Amino acid sequence: MTDTIFAPATALGRAGVAVVRVSGSAAAEALRLLTGRGLPRPREATVATIRDPQGGEALDRGLVLWFPAPRSATGEDVAEFHVHGGRAVVNGLTAALQRLGGVRFAEPGEFTRRAFENGKLDLTAAEAIADLVEAETEAQRRQALRQLDGELGRLYDGWRSRLSRCLAHLEAYLDFPDEDLPADVLIETVNQLAVLRAEIAGHLADGHRGERLREGIEVAILGPPNAGKSSLLNAIAGADVVIVSERAGTTRDVVEVRMDLGGYPVVLADTAGLREAVDAVESEGVRRALARADRADLKMLVVDAGVWPVLDDRTRALAGPDSLLVVNKADTCRPVLPARMDGAETMLVSARTGEGVSALLEGLAKRVAALLRSGTRPTLTRARHRGCLEDAAAALERAPAAALPELMAEDLRFALRAIGRITGRVDVEELLDIVFRDFCIGK
Repeated sequence: MTDTIFAPATALGRAGVAVVRVSGSAAAEALRLLTGRGLPRPREATVATIRDPQGGEALDRGLVLWFPAPRSATGEDVAEFHVHGGRAVVNGLTAALQRLGGVRFAEPGEFTRRAFENGKLDLTAAEAIADLVEAETEAQRRQALRQLDGELGRLYDGWRSRLSRCLAHLEAYLDFPDEDLPADVLIETVNQLAVLRAEIAGHLADGHRGERLREGIEVAILGPPNAGKSSLLNAIAGADVVIVSERAGTTRDVVEVRMDLGGYPVVLADTAGLREAVDAVESEGVRRALARADRADLKMLVVDAGVWPVLDDRTRALAGPDSLLVVNKADTCRPVLPARMDGAETMLVSARTGEGVSALLEGLAKRVAALLRSGTRPTLTRARHRGCLEDAAAALERAPAAALPELMAEDLRFALRAIGRITGRVDVEELLDIVFRDFCIGK
């Protein structure tokens, strides 16, 4: 934290504008040296010629901004150089900064880490910045922005505050038995823990929507050989992403295509045809197909219209409410389909002509939206959050049944630490503040 760091804040390559950010105690001196003038007014863009301090050569003419601590993104002194986005300009500017004493290139994520360590962000907001940078769809962007705005952090901090209060009251009950404390402290604490435990359990029972939205809904394309699975994937993707052949068993491995479907991220996975394998390679392909089916959020079962309504045992075993039964090759034969078969919704398409593909995508988009739509309530977005909350919920489940109040207090401490790990906030002094404020012990 004593070093001054810098890095381009925009992607490398040709662009109209590039931003290079400097953070730390030497940021002011770096700004003075590279502009040859005093500091500009805080948070006001100023035109300046930017020069290499060693030789005085002009590097570019652009805008500079000055953000004195603590009112900056990192909580430290921050300088920004907005220059033209050519590679030579950026390289020249970063080389000049590297030659300054006490200034170094930032490590990955170091700006955000300093913002966290200086109290500008909690861990959930820091993670949201990474998610916002990586967002590929509108739904991912919205989720990351809500988290960056503090939606999750406020929820977890609220739970942490209430749990701290419960623990403080229990600590007072244990440590100050001679004081004039309310008679029902222990009972009230147990009641509050039950309410808190129920809220956490409800939050955990979200169907992993937030994590699925970050990673993408997995849709496995399954079915017998030569049903047209690869051709259908190519038709959906609008490109020849998978080799197609009349020979059965062409697809041996899983081929993935990521796409934006109605604003939601989807990973479509083409798999090997399900049949009795003729060699070891095909056997491994079938094993991988079944493994992908087990972990998929949705299954797209593709069958040949020419054999409808006969389904092989392997395909029929995969049919259910979480699957779409897609009858392909409608250009060769047009069977009459029931709305559902074996619990799976049916659709008639032709990968060759494109007939029915748009309707298939609309149906798939509706299913994806139903899986991921979270409404107004904050959703868990990372396995790290889920693990911490599961630890806290388990401790709150144990606490009321503890044989001694001291053991109950230990479970509450464990739960408090688990929730605090999500946002990075665990404060022992906060417990003391609650004890003395609520009970006026020691006066």
